[in-house]
Amino acid sequence: MHRRDLLGATGALAAAAVSAPALAQPAAARTLKFIPHANLTVMDPIWTTAYVTRNSGFLVWDTLYGLDDEYKPQPQMVEGHTVENDGRLWTFTLREGLRFHDGEPVRAADCIASIARWARRDAMGTRLASLTEEMRALDDRRFMIRLSRPFGLMLDALAKPTSNVCFIMPERIAQTDAFTQIRPEQMIGSGPFTFKRDELVSGSRIVYERFAGYRPRQGGQPSGTAGPKVVHFDRVEWHIIPDFATAGAAIQSGEIDWWEIATTDLAPVLRRNRNVNVVVPDPLGSISVMRPNHLHAPMNNPRFRQALLRAVNQADYMTAVAGTDPQMWRTGVGAFTPGTPLATNAGLEVFTNNMDEARRLIRESGYNGERIVLLATTDIASLAALSQVAGDMFRRLGVNIDFQAMDWGTVVQRRARQEPIEQGGWSVFCTNWGGLDHFNPAGHLMLRGQGREGFIGWPTSARLEALREAWFDAPDLAAQQRIAADLQRQMLEDVPYIPLGQFFQPLAHRRSITGVMQPGGIPVFWNVRRA
Repeated sequence: MHRRDLLGATGALAAAAVSAPALAQPAAARTLKFIPHANLTVMDPIWTTAYVTRNSGFLVWDTLYGLDDEYKPQPQMVEGHTVENDGRLWTFTLREGLRFHDGEPVRAADCIASIARWARRDAMGTRLASLTEEMRALDDRRFMIRLSRPFGLMLDALAKPTSNVCFIMPERIAQTDAFTQIRPEQMIGSGPFTFKRDELVSGSRIVYERFAGYRPRQGGQPSGTAGPKVVHFDRVEWHIIPDFATAGAAIQSGEIDWWEIATTDLAPVLRRNRNVNVVVPDPLGSISVMRPNHLHAPMNNPRFRQALLRAVNQADYMTAVAGTDPQMWRTGVGAFTPGTPLATNAGLEVFTNNMDEARRLIRESGYNGERIVLLATTDIASLAALSQVAGDMFRRLGVNIDFQAMDWGTVVQRRARQEPIEQGGWSVFCTNWGGLDHFNPAGHLMLRGQGREGFIGWPTSARLEALREAWFDAPDLAAQQRIAADLQRQMLEDVPYIPLGQFFQPLAHRRSITGVMQPGGIPVFWNVRRA
């Protein structure tokens, strides 16, 4: 499968701009209209890692710390912290006047419950939890965390904007089991916008309103997810437009203000419109991956998974996603984001792009014609392209592929199921991660080996877990880099996932709005205003 015949929307864009039905009346001056990359089907940013849920979370909830443009943690909800006992005792103090959307004050007890729930699902959170001896509120504004030994990434963990984010929720909601979704009526946040459940139209529109009781941090400049979160719009509307040509027409006509991910096929057309600005917001890009289900045949066979490494041609996947311009994508991608300190070539020689070798390994694995269910996303351009290339690769390998096309919201629900194939289970899917997610092992969910208790796909690898622990204890960058190389070699032996490449996604917005930011690929709705 080569350059994406599957998406062919470019030729239709000019016509669509004229013929597409109007989405709504022209936006009011204090209403921002936005096209997210997918429909919001799961509200709980702890239960899922789906980026659309995380992005919604940043409107509704706030965080104790934010991460600035230099990837440094900065205080957000906290006034400050102290560290004692050689790094084993942390005391945090909340800013005064913080309130939830129901009017209740944000208390230290809410923070404790929120951290505890997040720590059960997040990669860095589980590390923090493993070191925590005690965590309790000292009074309404102060809480402490006592550790068994120092954890130098404490603030990085609490500040990280990658999934899962440590959002602060009311205690009664944060006490929900981390493996149970919170309900839409429980979307009571601490952030700058309230979720309008009464205006939710699933698959069509999600609405947020400015929370008058939100108190932005004073001083400084907005940077990443840190700094003052000053809201200039009374209302933010997310419009779900799965047809890419229609989305492009809407941004051109001015019916929409901001498109989170402008497809690379349509970006050149949008750039020719003097009222539209097209930019690439994230220098770390996106990392595409294929995730097998390690619980069921044939993906539970390491020999079968190793065969897939020989079949994958990262260039095929990246040209399908991002076109033929090599400035927009990279191959030679392993466990860590290219261009970052831990990126390495160790073990990458297994990507031979040799279908005959891959077929031989499949035969030697004992593959017996088991059905392979590929969950193929249709409504996100990049994932649709990845899924098509993956489907074509499996067909050329001669395996029994069941290509099941569905929207991303359905994939998010289906991929959480551990049942066998015959009971609605799955074998493999493709997805993207922000480059920051694969910066190091701390928050890298794809590199975990926790089995059924771990992240979706559920690989088991004691060696991966041991190397991750060793990385946390490494004394310097050189030692971390040696361990990172070992982690990558082990990843290519166990094959918890398959990296498919790195690409860079543009956003598009009307020039009539300023202050548009997507740090780390996350659209943030504070500090943006109409010119």
